[in-house]
Amino acid sequence: MLVTNMDKVSSKLKNVFGDAVVKKDLMLYGHIGRLPRFIAEYLIAAVCRDRITEEGLKKVSEVVDKYYREPQEKDVVKYDLVKKGRVKLIAELKVGKDLETGLNYAELLNIPIGEEIIVPDEIVEENPRLLEMGIWGMVSLEYDPNATVKIRLTGFKPFQMTEVNLEDFRKGRSEFTTDEWIDALISTIGYNPTQLPLRKKLLILTRLLPLVEENLNLIELGPRGTGKTYVFSNMSFYSRIFSGGRVSPAVLIWHLGRDMPGEIPTRDCVVFDEISKIRFEHASEIMGKLKQFMESGEYERGRRRGSSGCSLAFVGNVDVYGERPTEEFTYVMPEEMRETAFIDRLHGFIPGWEIPKVGKAKQYLSHYYGFAVDYFSEIMHQLRKRLEFIAYINDHIEVRGTDKIRDEKAVKRIGAGLLKLICPDGNFSKEDLKLVMDVAVEYRQRIADWLHYRSPGEYDLIKLTYEFKAV
Repeated sequence: MLVTNMDKVSSKLKNVFGDAVVKKDLMLYGHIGRLPRFIAEYLIAAVCRDRITEEGLKKVSEVVDKYYREPQEKDVVKYDLVKKGRVKLIAELKVGKDLETGLNYAELLNIPIGEEIIVPDEIVEENPRLLEMGIWGMVSLEYDPNATVKIRLTGFKPFQMTEVNLEDFRKGRSEFTTDEWIDALISTIGYNPTQLPLRKKLLILTRLLPLVEENLNLIELGPRGTGKTYVFSNMSFYSRIFSGGRVSPAVLIWHLGRDMPGEIPTRDCVVFDEISKIRFEHASEIMGKLKQFMESGEYERGRRRGSSGCSLAFVGNVDVYGERPTEEFTYVMPEEMRETAFIDRLHGFIPGWEIPKVGKAKQYLSHYYGFAVDYFSEIMHQLRKRLEFIAYINDHIEVRGTDKIRDEKAVKRIGAGLLKLICPDGNFSKEDLKLVMDVAVEYRQRIADWLHYRSPGEYDLIKLTYEFKAV
């Protein structure tokens, strides 16, 4: 059998990163029930190892049929608990601490059974991340009708990698060339790198930028079927997607009645999908607060104020192929988003029309190794805190063609995010910098052109460029 360069990259990934990578053939088999993609990927990898077979997939399906319950089956779970005394479930578990009683209480996020579940300290100590976020796994529950709290968690086996070492990831990068590493990331997302030119690979990678860079606001418009929201719904469990419909200030920023934070204070990224169908409750209030946050990273509602690193992504469908003046796309935006004050706070514009539709699965979807989604999601989450990459850009790059600080910040922030992905170890060449800066300038240029078309008297037609500083 002919061994291609991507076969070699795939093999190297497995040798360097071991259990942190999986075969991406899963993409060819779709979802298993309604499980999140990264959980289905974990189960298939655990059962099938390196070779997906019909028998292996049958075993996985049997496990899911036996242990996974839909939200509407919550009363089935309670009935089985009372009748049998114990149940095992595939569920997303989150643990909280009650200060008055000193007890740990669990919540099944995907099956809201509405009953208290007590959790022993030893399970929390073995899985401390349960106190921070929901984690999927095999949950064992027991029912005792004579106890004060009748349901007790007796076992938990996580399906996600709860301990991820960023330094090992950064160190492993040094084993790959830049081209090899880009191919590894593309395979991780699920695309077949052998079918894509470098330009399209870079465009696809930029979809990850809001997940690795704090307070980065991007918009992507393009045809249907190009996977615009796939990255956010299947590559990270730190994001929240609003797919059309109504969005309220309480959900987005802070619920004053419950005194609970909304999505922006608690997420790495908030995505507004199908933006033409997004409707804001109290539109003037929410747009004012949204623009304030996009500018400063600070939010405020009522007496609640704070700051967040949450990035924002705006995604919409347009039936267009090839480059077009950005002004033509204004019609996709809700009326309240068409003002220049909002558009100027978008750092960059991804040309989604250049990314291929995933129509032929065996051609465009990866069958090579890539990072396991739960592992890579945590890596991206940790990379957000690395501030040295913006310093690298500041030290080496001078942005030209503008006197506006927003243009300069946008270019550098996009460049820093892409550099994190391509050179996470901080070792980069001039060619690597050129690769990321060409994209960064292009993305902000598209926003600058849009602003000029919308308000030529306020925004001059500029030509953004950059220069390398003498170091």
